[in-house]
Amino acid sequence: MKYNPLLKLVSVQKEGKAIGIYSCCSSNPFVLKAALLRAKKDNSCLLIESTANQVDQFGGYSGMTPKDFKNYVFKLAQDIGFDTTKLFLGGDHLGPLTFAKYDEEKAMDLAKTLIYDYVYAGFSKIHLDTSMKVNSDDPNVRLSDEIIAKRGVELAIVAEKAYQDLLKIDENAPAPVYVVGSEVPIPGGSTAAVDEGVSVTKVEDFKATYETFKKAFENAGLNEAFKRVIAMVVQPGVEEKDSGCTEYDRAKASELVAEIKKYPNIIFEGHSTDYQTKLKLKELVEDSVNILKVGPGLSFAAREGLFALAYAEKEYYKNTDVKLSNLIEILDEAMLADNKYWAKHYHGNENEIALKRKFSFSDRSRYYMVDTKVKEAINILFENFKNGLPLNLLSQFMPIQYTKVREGILENKPESLVIDRVINTIDEYLYATNQKELF
Repeated sequence: MKYNPLLKLVSVQKEGKAIGIYSCCSSNPFVLKAALLRAKKDNSCLLIESTANQVDQFGGYSGMTPKDFKNYVFKLAQDIGFDTTKLFLGGDHLGPLTFAKYDEEKAMDLAKTLIYDYVYAGFSKIHLDTSMKVNSDDPNVRLSDEIIAKRGVELAIVAEKAYQDLLKIDENAPAPVYVVGSEVPIPGGSTAAVDEGVSVTKVEDFKATYETFKKAFENAGLNEAFKRVIAMVVQPGVEEKDSGCTEYDRAKASELVAEIKKYPNIIFEGHSTDYQTKLKLKELVEDSVNILKVGPGLSFAAREGLFALAYAEKEYYKNTDVKLSNLIEILDEAMLADNKYWAKHYHGNENEIALKRKFSFSDRSRYYMVDTKVKEAINILFENFKNGLPLNLLSQFMPIQYTKVREGILENKPESLVIDRVINTIDEYLYATNQKELF
């Protein structure tokens, strides 16, 4: 069984070093390229995760199975010249999340296949998430820690079996590490119409969850596997939402932070850290939230970059015969044609909802970037600026990238400009995590 380097996240934290890692939770090609290019520049490690919504045995909304996603990411890495020994893949919210409409037996059977496919494909960081109710659960009764842990261990057994099968074809595959718990908003962000605030995980709830999972693993004979449970998902008081985020307040999390110091083999994983300032992100890492998950914040930046080009395109080609991409309008048409990814998240009058479809921090538009017409529009946009943007328009719509182009450190090409806009956000996380010091 090969050592998983992600275990080092625990040891460095327990040594008192404020070092963590950010988790790039996206299947957006501009985001993935940005993450890989930035990691290559630093000669740093990189953690990329897909969620059960994005990638599953049926393709998810990205159209990719775990094996497809692994091959896709590794191909991007190889094209960029990134050292894949420093690339880690993770699976987020793996469990019955997308199968919750079924009764327990079928939902868990599908979840077991999901887990197996992820681990067998080479994903080495697995979030065992069985916190959601399935159809046969009483909707009026809270799921007990015992049920959540029991189902989580059922998935861990499958994951361990998948790893043994993987070793038969890849003897160098690292053993999977696990993350348990899920005291966070549902994947994709809160759906509440009214902001009700965020409650920090109570110390007693953290302790109960940890002890229940520990006991369940031991009862199943998975003592060695439990040693690879590196993190627990807690709510430190942060949340990504339509209006931006709930900022981290370390004073409110002080009791939780003090408690984790008593546990030598586990750290915290923070979800929905999108849009925190780099200073707040650094505080989170200092306070034992050593894995920072970010998704919409990165795809939002990519969308901003694309829109900046689209606005520049309208100005540059006004009153000409050049075919415009009309990317902004085509993206909105795709969202209106199928509202399943945003209707529950955007609230307000017609005007407010129209604005949110374009500019919401929740960035539900990310689900539509795989639409055929949207991809065609992006291709037209890039073709129209294949020789670069005029510097005056670049300065107007992408001033940070304008400066980099002028300094000769960024190519004036549309894809490079969009990718660099994402890198702006990634740099906030790298400031906080110091992850280049990990490996």
